[in-house]
Amino acid sequence: MSSTLIISLIVGYFLILITISWFTSKNTDSETFFLANRQSPWYIVAFGMIGTSLSGVTFVSIPGMVEKAQFSYLQLVLGYLLGYFVIATVLMPLYYRLNLVSIYTYLEQRFGYWSYKTGAAFFMLSRTLGASIRLFLVAGVLQLAVFDDLGVPFAISVIITILLIWVYTFRGGMKTIIWTDTFQTTAMLIAVVTTIWLISDELNMGFQGMIDKVQASQYSQVFFWDVKDSKYFLKQFFSGAFIAIVMTGLDQDMMQKNLSCKNIGEAQKNMFWFSIILVFVNILFLTLGALLYIYANSKGITLPAKGDDVFPFLALNHFTPFLGIVFILGIIAITYASADSALTALTTSFCVDFLNFSERSEHERVRLRYIVHFGVSVVMVLVIIAFDVLNSESVITAVFKVAGYTYGPLLGLYTFGLYTKRAIRDKFVPAICIIAPILTYIISANSVEWLYGYEFGFEVLILNGFLTFAGLYAISSGKTDDLELAQGK
Repeated sequence: MSSTLIISLIVGYFLILITISWFTSKNTDSETFFLANRQSPWYIVAFGMIGTSLSGVTFVSIPGMVEKAQFSYLQLVLGYLLGYFVIATVLMPLYYRLNLVSIYTYLEQRFGYWSYKTGAAFFMLSRTLGASIRLFLVAGVLQLAVFDDLGVPFAISVIITILLIWVYTFRGGMKTIIWTDTFQTTAMLIAVVTTIWLISDELNMGFQGMIDKVQASQYSQVFFWDVKDSKYFLKQFFSGAFIAIVMTGLDQDMMQKNLSCKNIGEAQKNMFWFSIILVFVNILFLTLGALLYIYANSKGITLPAKGDDVFPFLALNHFTPFLGIVFILGIIAITYASADSALTALTTSFCVDFLNFSERSEHERVRLRYIVHFGVSVVMVLVIIAFDVLNSESVITAVFKVAGYTYGPLLGLYTFGLYTKRAIRDKFVPAICIIAPILTYIISANSVEWLYGYEFGFEVLILNGFLTFAGLYAISSGKTDDLELAQGK
């Protein structure tokens, strides 16, 4: 596939996004940028959130991990359903009652200034790292497919990638994101379904034949029952539930979309339908992974050792040019659907949580918003370049590992706030939230030796949250600080 063709596809794709941005960013103000004037249709939000929650990591890493992990990832996805139920019935009603723009202002009402700033800072850290790692993946694919042939350094291709996102998000913010994510989710799903269909056709399998072939393969095992295995069902299921709670319910990016709905009823409908659709979409990606390995085995193709490279390698070197085009469009769509909303959410959090936007004029808000939006973009470029130098593992493993250590303090803070009536000494909260991840790392690194062979996986998030909760309890007293107000009652 020629570099000229791929660049033409990318340019055409972004012209569509910029056109959507032009229509949706007319007459916008800060309320439009942050919450789309709270007028977003719930079904549009639900559909667009599919692309946001998945990203290019899912598009490449989930199919690539099937050889070693089989369909065990589905155990994690089933846990998501429990997590999304908690979000819809516990967290979202709280956010709507308090009429929040940034969800971390709850922490100020419940605990105090330092808890609020600590929670917002951990979100900024986690989302910056997570979004940058996801973007690293698509930047790497585009580097392999286009920019290496043109002699363009990786750092320059990263800058181009971030600049394209900045161009169509800096004015319209959330109002633009709601509609661009809908377009990008549609493009991603078309790409996945088309790829599955064309691979099945290449292998002379109809729909039922494809299902039978995947079920009979060595890749289709879903449930694992060895308690010491990192794929053990209960580990995966409850890790999935807590990952959903923190990476959606305690994440400004994902909740900002929900808060843009007209009311709590529509936001809950959005969450319930989103969670159901997400399960089926992940099954599609796992099925695609099995077909990729079945295809390679049938053709005698030697695959790369790293799972993340399998789909790009086949798409760009062994599939038909048309299927290569589908792959490029699919990974661009799903990655930018995640990255553009992250950029908007990080801008929102920094403006609201650290710059006291409510005390500024609209002219000042717009000026500062542009500066922050650009600054966040620069930071993401630097993180992607650093990750390229330092990382040596699967991208999806890196994403969940980052989430385990950076979202754990948020999990502890919100759990303590919602399920206890105890007051805390607010000034000690930053120290607790720094110590908990450090202790989590030490325990995880030595768990095989200390815990009779037990190996931690994604459940480090639960351990981190528990240690944060325990630390908060240690600095708490039996006094309450207007809990009724804090919980919006």
